[in-house]
Amino acid sequence: MSIHPQIGIKATYMRGGTSKGVFFALSDLPAQAREPGQVRDALMLRVAGSPDPYEKQIDGMGGATSSTSKVVIVGRSEREDCDVDYLFGAVAVESPVVDWSGNCGNLTSAVGPFAIASGLVEAPATGLATVRIWQANIQKRIIAHVPMNDGLVVETGDFELDGVTFPAAEIKLEFLEPGADDDGEGGAMFPTGRLVDAIDVPGVGTVQATLINAGNPTVFVEAKALGLNGAELQSDVNGRPDLLALAEAIRSHATVAMGLVATAEEATRKRPHTPKLAFVAPPQRYTASSGKPVEAEGIDLCARIFSMGKLHHAMTGTGAVAIAVAASIPGTLVAGVLDGGRRSEVRFGHPSGTLKVGAEAEEKDGEWTVTKALMSRSARRLMEGRVLVPATALAPERNRD
Repeated sequence: MSIHPQIGIKATYMRGGTSKGVFFALSDLPAQAREPGQVRDALMLRVAGSPDPYEKQIDGMGGATSSTSKVVIVGRSEREDCDVDYLFGAVAVESPVVDWSGNCGNLTSAVGPFAIASGLVEAPATGLATVRIWQANIQKRIIAHVPMNDGLVVETGDFELDGVTFPAAEIKLEFLEPGADDDGEGGAMFPTGRLVDAIDVPGVGTVQATLINAGNPTVFVEAKALGLNGAELQSDVNGRPDLLALAEAIRSHATVAMGLVATAEEATRKRPHTPKLAFVAPPQRYTASSGKPVEAEGIDLCARIFSMGKLHHAMTGTGAVAIAVAASIPGTLVAGVLDGGRRSEVRFGHPSGTLKVGAEAEEKDGEWTVTKALMSRSARRLMEGRVLVPATALAPERNRD
């Protein structure tokens, strides 16, 4: 019988937006896990309880969904224009994969509160704390405005976010220059140089898509390209293997078109987190997953997004950023759903309700640039302490427990 001791690592379990994850200060990680690599990945997999063929993550902190199988590492930044560096890992449930390729916009809202509570940044005793975040995955700056009172982060309040049961304090986020530049992964905001691309998907045909780098690399298609109407909930999609396979086929071939991988197979196997595949449709009435009616007159469009192979229960934060950016630029599929008009602010319907987002875009010499995307989220600490993992997690080549 193999007997291995457990090690405890200081950690905080947090909700950010409509996601949850385990947060670590970089300095609190074991020395061998402070650098990217096999040891760090093995540790994060064990923390979450992956890979799990039962798809439950019973033996870890993950919640068996893409929204709840996440890890975050935060450390002081050496950049003059940022306070902290924020690294996000999407932990696959069934596979031994931690995808560090993109950001989680929802958990971004928890980075500022975590950094303040952990003593990584100074904050005013009362008022709004401005936390300048360097998103290390996508090499972008984000500004979080965090409410403070009597030296503590304000975590409870009256701000309601569809997809989250209880109200909390509002945290305003500014995603600065969310479109990738020439030095960013995947190239420019529109990596192919086109606002709409024709993606050839073997066995499916040609699919019209907007490929955009904003928040995260994102692929937008019309709902009808998937045989859908745009008002679907998780129960309408995630129980259909044929539909999930179709969505992944489109996503993986679009990933190749964006220059992010060499083959579609590589996109599925090594890069499940980004790009995201989203589908949009004109506004229509539907009933959200909470039972709340969403009226067509109250939204500008319907939007849904896939995350780690399944339909998301609400909307990813970076997906919301991508919607805001694409809506602000005429000629994209998103703008087309909006009758082709340029919008600086949109309210869209998602499976859990609605969300309002905005972007500041401008055209110069035929090129579009986006200076910032704006949205509000909330965050709350759920647990503080130490997460326990078998010591073998730090020796992945011997980890068979």
